[in-house]
Amino acid sequence: MIQVVLPPQLQTLAHAGSEVTLDIQGQVTQRAVLDALEAGYPMLRGTIRDQVTGQRRPFLRFFACGKDVSNESPDAPLPDRVVTCAEPFLIVGAIAGG
Repeated sequence: MIQVVLPPQLQTLAHAGSEVTLDIQGQVTQRAVLDALEAGYPMLRGTIRDQVTGQRRPFLRFFACGKDVSNESPDAPLPDRVVTCAEPFLIVGAIAGG
């Protein structure tokens, strides 16, 4: 089990609180987390990553153990502290302005 922290806009879409708990089978990677999140909350499909390319949507970032892992391989293992539920996997909505 891992914990995922969602930004407010995704909480609203998912009808969930700020944290959701997911059961991940096998290696815990960004791809596995997002697959489990979309399976448990199908209304989030296409909001976090493009459904065709699988690429992360602009203005969303992923953090694990205080490190921005947004541009790392989606198949790279996440840190042990995330895997053991000691720290959450964060999905953060970026802010842009001009």
